[in-house]
Amino acid sequence: MPDLVRTTGGRRLRVEVSGDPRGRPVFLLHGMPGSRVGPRPRPMFLFQHGARLISFDRPGYGGSDRRPGRRVVDVVEDVAAVADALGLDRFAVAGRSGGGPHALACAALLPGRVTRAAALVALAPRDAEGLDWFAGMTPFNVREFHTAVTDPEGYEAGIIPRSADIRSNPARLLEDLRSDLTEEDRLIVSDSSIRSMLLRTYHEALRTSPYGWIDDALALTRPWGFDPAHIGVPVLLWHGARDVFSPASHFSWLAARIPRARAVLEPRAAHFGSLRALPDVLDWLLAGTPRG
Repeated sequence: MPDLVRTTGGRRLRVEVSGDPRGRPVFLLHGMPGSRVGPRPRPMFLFQHGARLISFDRPGYGGSDRRPGRRVVDVVEDVAAVADALGLDRFAVAGRSGGGPHALACAALLPGRVTRAAALVALAPRDAEGLDWFAGMTPFNVREFHTAVTDPEGYEAGIIPRSADIRSNPARLLEDLRSDLTEEDRLIVSDSSIRSMLLRTYHEALRTSPYGWIDDALALTRPWGFDPAHIGVPVLLWHGARDVFSPASHFSWLAARIPRARAVLEPRAAHFGSLRALPDVLDWLLAGTPRG
């Protein structure tokens, strides 16, 4: 199986496949900042559940070439390129946090190939009608996203040194977030296994460049290039009611917009509760996906 896939435009995407090589294929699209290395269920879980989990670094992260000016919808081309390289016709797609909108793009624009899609703790579009996009969001995120919208060059200038600090000490990102975490989220990220996966993914995300992170934020706060209302495949939305990074109002907007979406709102959970929910979400995806 290739660990580097070239798109039709010649860009390189770094890919990682885990679990059952003959299992039912599921793409897992990482968060922001994030990379192909996780967090994800343990290999034994994937084997036992017959899952073939496919992940790749979005452009600019880890080992994938940058695509300046990319939009959320552009992920569709990359997922299709990886699926073609692996000989996959049909597959499911899941995305967590910043990966959630990207999973929804695949559901909207690859209906003949995507069997089911899941978006966990996802943001809604910045131009979502009737949604106060910043309401309920931590002040830190409000500042970051507002700068990305109003001063993209200033946002880039701020992320470059911050990403260098995190690259040298990945725990710095969790320390920066700590004051905004609920007690439950603090317990989750303190778990040695989860913490190890998070630190590994942050380091890999920023190992070669800060631009995956920069381009993600710009893409998420600009028009996505598709309307979630046009999604026709089964979709599972999972969210924590106490999330202050992706407020639950975003979940409610998406649930009302996406036809026949199955919406799960956990009253005590926050942002990182999605890591504990992921195994059950994968089971739901696998139930509607044939073997590759």
